[in-house]
Amino acid sequence: MSKRYPPEVREKALRLALDRLDEYGSAYAAAQAIGSMVDVHPETLRLWIVKAQSAGVSASAPTMQTAEQVELERLRRENRELKQANEIVKLASAFFARELDPRHR
Repeated sequence: MSKRYPPEVREKALRLALDRLDEYGSAYAAAQAIGSMVDVHPETLRLWIVKAQSAGVSASAPTMQTAEQVELERLRRENRELKQANEIVKLASAFFARELDPRHR
């Protein structure tokens, strides 16, 4: 039965292999060396490399993904800050509601 790899693992393994492909000389050698490091079967990685090469993907192609990662990180940071601000507003409204409650005095 074939093993399904998450997209993140596939992208990382493929990026590492494409970046170091010239060091190893062939897709087979790169897959043998890098496959064990990223816990991907070497033949599976070799097939990914061959497919990427036939599609014209190079080592510098993942720059768009890097831009997407930067944007994602910025959005996550903004989301975290907005959640913190929302929590502060909730606490403040609860405090003032308690202060204005006539039963509180």
